[in-house]
Amino acid sequence: MEKQLVDVAVIGAGQAGLSAAYHLQRRGLKPAGAGGSASAATYTVFDAEDGPGGAWRHRWKSLLMATVNGISDLPGIAKPDVNPAEPSSEFLERYFAGYERDLGLAIRRPVKVTAVSREDGNPSGRLGITTSDGGWSARAVINATGTWTRPFWPIYPGQATFRGRQLHVADYVAAEEFRGRHVIVIGGGISAVGLLDEISQVTTTSWFTRREPEWRDAGFDAQAGHNAVALVEERVRQGLPPQSVVAVTGLIWTPALRAAAGRGALDRRPMFTSIEPDGVRLADGTLLAADVILWATGFRAELEHLAPLHLRGPGGGIAMDGTQVAAEPRVHLVGYGPSSSTIGANRAGRAAVAAILKLPGMQPPTPGLSDFPAASKKKAAPASGTEQS
Repeated sequence: MEKQLVDVAVIGAGQAGLSAAYHLQRRGLKPAGAGGSASAATYTVFDAEDGPGGAWRHRWKSLLMATVNGISDLPGIAKPDVNPAEPSSEFLERYFAGYERDLGLAIRRPVKVTAVSREDGNPSGRLGITTSDGGWSARAVINATGTWTRPFWPIYPGQATFRGRQLHVADYVAAEEFRGRHVIVIGGGISAVGLLDEISQVTTTSWFTRREPEWRDAGFDAQAGHNAVALVEERVRQGLPPQSVVAVTGLIWTPALRAAAGRGALDRRPMFTSIEPDGVRLADGTLLAADVILWATGFRAELEHLAPLHLRGPGGGIAMDGTQVAAEPRVHLVGYGPSSSTIGANRAGRAAVAAILKLPGMQPPTPGLSDFPAASKKKAAPASGTEQS
């Protein structure tokens, strides 16, 4: 079957992917199949989800908008009213859907991308894209697949012998299902401490991390954010696997976490030596009984479909120059490394599009703002039909 041609393909329609699509359309690219001049540059967005919202569709209901920063700041449309008490999964599914609709973005779903490869040896040639919607060919690819589909499970001795329940935060639903059970939470990030707070209100918990967590009393200002992102950027520039921003910034005390600490939920223990059928064996040789082990151990970037391009270097990561893969300028990674934060994702989408339009053969017209959909200039409607606080 003949491949469908497009100038730019975006893979993923979470925050980073939608930001990239916005900037592509703003710079004059047309949605593939939308008609217009035969010479007009085109783009499309592949999304493996059944509907809008990206990974936020799968977040637990107790993760509220009050604890999510910057995710409702997509470019081009004024930020809608937000009810801080609403589950982020509900708000963002609705918000992303309205954003796609109002801007007429070219989202194809559900479409799974299984491989991206070079069509020939020409460094300015096209990239072949294998999808569940057939074969495609693009001049450039913006990868925005995020991490949610690749939860990281560390391997520990005896792990398979545990008779209780083991789950990753990707599978977490609510604390109530653990009532009456002793829950071990493993991990030193924001998700780990947030879930310790939540679960410790209904049952007993123990917290384990590989390293002693670093806590911040002060808020996280713009300079601190800039410094943290710079450290992550340096790692990916060297081709090392990206480090999470929170690993650099540390954890910030909030009133809720202070209360959790008062309950003893944040009394951190060093990692156990092994897992046994009824619990974990501590470093001092004693057995800590447990019913549930919750792995809050993070995620890895979903990049398996890019394997045919052989982008990874000796350091295990992908050497980057901004959003551009250093060795392959036709491929940009947004939502990777320093742009994996909610604020960084918007900036990365804009940067990727600007760089791609400098590639050979990529010279679409740049319209004035009056040529862009009117929805980009007006305030969005309220996030739902109910009153927002």
